[in-house]
Parts: sequence; C-alpha cells; structure tokens
Amino acid sequence: EKNLDKPLAAALDSIYDEDQSYRMKTQEISKQYGRDSEEYRSLWDTIHLKDSTNLLFVTNILDERGWLGADVVGKRGNSTLFLVIQHSNTATWEKYLPIMRDAVKKGNATGSQLALLEDRSALARGERQIYGSQLGGLPNTDGYIVSPMIDPDNVNKRRAEVGLGTMEEYLKHWNMDWDVEEYKKNLPEVEKTLKDAGIW
Repeated sequence: EKNLDKPLAAALDSIYDEDQSYRMKTQEISKQYGRDSEEYRSLWDTIHLKDSTNLLFVTNILDERGWLGADVVGKRGNSTLFLVIQHSNTATWEKYLPIMRDAVKKGNATGSQLALLEDRSALARGERQIYGSQLGGLPNTDGYIVSPMIDPDNVNKRRAEVGLGTMEEYLKHWNMDWDVEEYKKNLPEVEKTLKDAGIW
C-alpha cells in the first residue's frame, strides 16, 4: 500500500475494463454476423482507435518510470501494461520485449504474460510461435486455428514452465479441441495458406 500510486492504478484499471469489454464482444459479433461483416469491422475499428489512445498513455509510463510492478499500480494495473503492449504493433513489441523480459526477472511482470508477447512477436517476424498462445483465422473461413508453432509435441511442457495451462484447457475457452497429431498433419498446408495470403 505504501508504494501504491492510487490515481495511476485507477486510470489503468479503467483502461483494463475498456480493453476487455470491447474484445469480449468480438466472438459474439463474429458468430452473429461473420468476420466479413460491417458490424465486425466496425467493432474492430473502435478497438483499434481505443488501443492507439491507450498505447500513448502506457508507453509514456513505461518510458518515464519503467515497467511498474503490482506494488505500485496494483495487480490489474500491472496486467494493463502488458495488455496494452500486447494489443499494439510489431515495432512496439520489439521495443518493449527486452524491457518486459527484464521486468519478469525483477518480478514486475509474469512469465505467462511474457510468453504471449514472445509468441505474438515471433509470428510478426514470420517465425513460429513457442507457446501456442496465438490463434488466427484462415482466409475465407469463420473458424480459428492455432497459429504456426514450433515442436507441438512439447508445447504443454513449455507452457507449464511459464505458468500457462495446457493447450487442451486453453482451447476449451474457444470451443476448440487440441489434437497434436492432427495439428502436425495440417501445419504445412496452414503455413502455405497463411503465407500465400500474406498473413504470416
């Protein structure tokens, strides 16, 4: 409590609520109207606009004060720093990834959060993700897939090392099943489709 910056913690809490509330609507709108619909695109336009405003706020904090821990901004405020960076862009990921790695060593960020940023950054560089945290859509479909990943056989071991649950548990949230043999079989075709579409 003595280190807690209450006004900053409250501001970050508000950003957290906003970030999550809009994203919670995406699955519902996708199911109702499809990912090619005007409703879906409009929702994402709003999300991107909010993200860019939130990013300015958070990067000012990070650049001035470093990656603040839960003792300074509260647990949710600390999660907000990660969420806003995670929902930004490739250049921002590359800039703040080393800072976040250092924050994990100091106990100011979690290994599970870092794993998600590592995955997103790897995919943006055209590499395979490590922890299987990132899902994507194939062109002309409304379904989701686990984006390309290294060594799928041992992904649950890697996830456990950073505090993430199993792929089976994770994909239940998306009404998906994890079948590692099926994933490996389909991976070359998925990678080709994503590359041909310029998505990866």
